[in-house]
Amino acid sequence: MTETHPRPSLWRRFSQGKNLGARAARSSVFTILGYGGSQFLRLLSNLILTRLLFPEAFGLLSLVWVFMVGLQNFSDIGIATSIQQNKRGDDPEFLDTAWTLQVVRGLLLWGLTIVLAQPVATFYDAPQLAQLLPVVGLTLLIAGFFPARKESANRHLMLGRVTMLDLGAQAFGLVVGVLIAWLTGSIWALVFSAVATSAVQLVFYNLFLPGRKSRFGFDKSSAAEIAKFGSWIFFSTIAGFIFSQGDKLVLGKFLSLHALGIYNIGFFWASFPLMLGGMVVWKVLIPVYRERPPAQSSDNFRALQKLRFALTGGLFVMLVFLALSGVVMVHVLYDDRYVLAGGVLVMVAIVQIPQVIVLTYDQSALASGDARRFFILAATRAAFMIAGLLIGVQVAGLLGALIGQAVAMILVYPVAVWMARSQGSWDPLHDAIFAGLGILCATAAYSLNSEAIYALSALNLP
Repeated sequence: MTETHPRPSLWRRFSQGKNLGARAARSSVFTILGYGGSQFLRLLSNLILTRLLFPEAFGLLSLVWVFMVGLQNFSDIGIATSIQQNKRGDDPEFLDTAWTLQVVRGLLLWGLTIVLAQPVATFYDAPQLAQLLPVVGLTLLIAGFFPARKESANRHLMLGRVTMLDLGAQAFGLVVGVLIAWLTGSIWALVFSAVATSAVQLVFYNLFLPGRKSRFGFDKSSAAEIAKFGSWIFFSTIAGFIFSQGDKLVLGKFLSLHALGIYNIGFFWASFPLMLGGMVVWKVLIPVYRERPPAQSSDNFRALQKLRFALTGGLFVMLVFLALSGVVMVHVLYDDRYVLAGGVLVMVAIVQIPQVIVLTYDQSALASGDARRFFILAATRAAFMIAGLLIGVQVAGLLGALIGQAVAMILVYPVAVWMARSQGSWDPLHDAIFAGLGILCATAAYSLNSEAIYALSALNLP
């Protein structure tokens, strides 16, 4: 008589399963919880600090972060992605080489913040930037020393501990920022909060992440593999920087610091779904695409289709909620200085609907090692985005810039399809369903909030 074993419970399969589906599900949940917790802490910080500081402080610091992100992207050779994607991603020689390159990069980036501080301050006619940039630049130096086992955890979809450590560090940084803002009322509260968060992350990763300690080392073959893959990643991240930060680069020149601060409050809320989706896609889908390429079998395609519908559907619901209720939320949470941020929130949420529809395609190319097609898509997005911003802001101010972004994202869709088809990941049914829903929801959001949207004319050119 054969012995039968009871089928493990759903919870046990989720919490202890070693197969790809269980690991992907756990990693997705941890990423969502981690990002949700991170955004909650950001929101809490935002609500407190907007009462202790003034809009100009947020506008000024948004320019600082544009250049921090820019320096990171303009020097990215794909170290983190290489650890996730490369077949040697668990080799100690490969990991030590990657970590050594990362440390050198961090040192160089911090040096660049010192060199660029005064020219940037002069360009934006904001003298305080000359002091702020080098101090915030310490976050780049610190991040260079983050151990390689952090990326190894991402590679193997083991994100629970990393998530908790990140949230703990962010909570510490929040306390630092609020205390300094309460005592001084100065923009330096935002600066030291960021530096404290990075410093505590470094300590936590080294103390609490399992695995081998990172060491200085250099293996020529490992460096060559990183450089070969990273050459396209380098250009892609430059394009990604222009795409993600182009609004602040352009609007920072055309709007006053007060108006830019208002814009960033609205953008902070509206960007939550897309940033969450980007985090899940980057941390989860590269390993999934690597282990189950959609072009390999119909079963792989269907499994990814289910994941794609679930992810897009969740993000879509969040975007629609923000687009429909954004004005009310800003009225409830902020004082009269920030009331125009409601119109910004609604418009940015509408703009991001086309981006969410194609979000799950990008990583299929990176997982297969086809960084060239990924770059072409990233460069096309950046070019169309900047064109839409520049044309729109000169025709109709901030409102025109936001409309220009929406048009740009629609025009980029054929390129996203071209890349997805090359990997066997294009899903026309998914795209058609969410495009139709997007049109309906964008129309409803505009109808409900047309007065707040037209009020954005008050944030036109200074």
